[in-house]
Amino acid sequence: MPVLFPVEEFAKLKKKMRVYEWGQKILLTKLDIMYEDFKNFHSNNPIENIRSRIKAPESVAQKLHSLSFEITADNAQKHIKDIAGVRIICTFAKDIYFLAGIIREMPHTKVLGEKDYVSNPKPSGYRGYHILLEIPVYYSGNIESIPVEIQLRTAAMDFWATLEHKAKYKYHEHVPALLSDELVFCAEKIAELDSRMFKIHETILKLNEDK
Repeated sequence: MPVLFPVEEFAKLKKKMRVYEWGQKILLTKLDIMYEDFKNFHSNNPIENIRSRIKAPESVAQKLHSLSFEITADNAQKHIKDIAGVRIICTFAKDIYFLAGIIREMPHTKVLGEKDYVSNPKPSGYRGYHILLEIPVYYSGNIESIPVEIQLRTAAMDFWATLEHKAKYKYHEHVPALLSDELVFCAEKIAELDSRMFKIHETILKLNEDK
C-alpha cells in the first residue's frame, strides 16, 4: 500500500514544490554557464552532462514515513533536503573534486553540507560526491532559501547507481546477499577502471606535449 500525502497537505506541498523548482532553475543557470565557460574558453571540459529532477510527492511521502515523521508539507520542507536535485556527470573521478571546489565558491549560494562517497564509498559500493547548497529564491517580495542537492559522478559511477536503484526497487530495498555482493564487486572494478582511464588520459596529454 503506497504512502501518500493527505489531500490538504498535498495541495500545500504542490505550492512548496514550485519554489523548489525555481531554486533548481537558478542553480541550473549557474551550472550551464559553468559548462559553457569550460566548453568555449578552456582546453578541457570536465562536465559530460548535467541532469536534474524534482522528487515525486510519493517518494517524499515514503521518505517521511521511513523516517517516522507525519506526512505533512511542513515536515517535507523541514526534514527532506533532496527534494530538488541536480546530477553532474564528470569525465574522470578527479574532475569530481575539481568541480566540487568551484561549486563551493559559487556566489549567492551557501554550502549546507558535503558527503564524499568517492573516497569513502557506502557499504553497498555506491560512489559519488554530494553537495547540499542553499539557493536564495526571490518571489512575491520575499527571499526563501531552498536546499538543492548536487551529485557528482563519473559515467561509470552513474551506470552502477542506476543498476543498484533498479535492484532495490525490484526487491523492495531488500537486495539478496548474492546480488549485493556482486554489486560491491562491480563498484570496486568500476573505481579501478576510472583510475586506469584517467592514467590513459594523462599519458595521451604527455605524448601530445612531447610532440
